[in-house]
Amino acid sequence: MLADAESVKRTQEREPAAPAWPAAPAWPGPSVSPGAPASPGVPWPVWSAGQVQIRRATSTDQPALRDFLTGLSVRTRYLRFFAGALPASPAMLGALAGARDGVDALVATRNGAIIGHAMAADTTGPDGGAMAEIGVVVADAWQGRGVGSGLLRALAGRARARGATTLAMDVLAENQRVLAMIAARWPAARHDRSAASVTVHARLD
Repeated sequence: MLADAESVKRTQEREPAAPAWPAAPAWPGPSVSPGAPASPGVPWPVWSAGQVQIRRATSTDQPALRDFLTGLSVRTRYLRFFAGALPASPAMLGALAGARDGVDALVATRNGAIIGHAMAADTTGPDGGAMAEIGVVVADAWQGRGVGSGLLRALAGRARARGATTLAMDVLAENQRVLAMIAARWPAARHDRSAASVTVHARLD
C-alpha cells in the first residue's frame, strides 16, 4: 500500500501545474475568414513553455480528431454532442476539421496531441445580424484547467473579426461547468431554457 502511495505521489509531482492563459492574446484582424490562419506576425495564443497551443484545425487533423473523440468519456461526449455515441463518421470528422463552408474549427494541442476542440458556424441571428453558433469540448483530464476558456476566447475573437455580433451556444442544462464558464465570460448573456437544454446568446461587444 505504501509503495502505491509513493507511486501516486511521484506521478502527481511530475504532472505540470496548470498554466495561466495570457490575459489579452492578440487575434487576427477583420479580414479573417473561417478556416484562415493567423495573419503574419500575429501568433496564436500559447501557454508558457509551449505546453498548450491553440491553432486552426485542418483536414490532416482528422485521424487525431478521431483519437481525441474516442478518448472522451461517454459523459463528456454526451454533454458536448447530446449523445454518448462516438461522432466519428467521415462527414462529422470533416466538419470538425473545418471542411464545411462557414465553419471555423480550432484545436488545443499539447505535445502534438489534441486535448480540446472548438468550432463556430456562421449564420444569421433572429435580428438579421451575423451570428456564430459555437461548441467546445475538452479532454476529461484537461477539464477545469482553462483550456475550454481559451478555446472559447479564441472562437469569440475570430467570430468578431469576421463581423459576428452575437454568439449562440446550446448547452445541456446539467452541464453546469460550461454554463459557469460562459457566465464568467459574458455575465449579461441571455438564457433561453427548454426542458433539457439552455440556448445562450451573448453579445460580442
